[in-house]
Amino acid sequence: MRAILSQFLQDQSGAVTVDWVVLTSAVVGLAFGIIYIFADGNQTLADAMSDQVGAINVSAGN
Repeated sequence: MRAILSQFLQDQSGAVTVDWVVLTSAVVGLAFGIIYIFADGNQTLADAMSDQVGAINVSAGN
């Protein structure tokens, strides 16, 4: 039993998969962080544009 446990602990076959999972989760976390940072600015810009467009008076041409 001790030999099997020792062999299991020394096995490196899944190490690359673990590395990719960690790297992928880091990239996804950074993407969510960037979206969170810029989301408020985009909403402010959209609100300002909506106010400007809503203030335009359109006449039926004479």
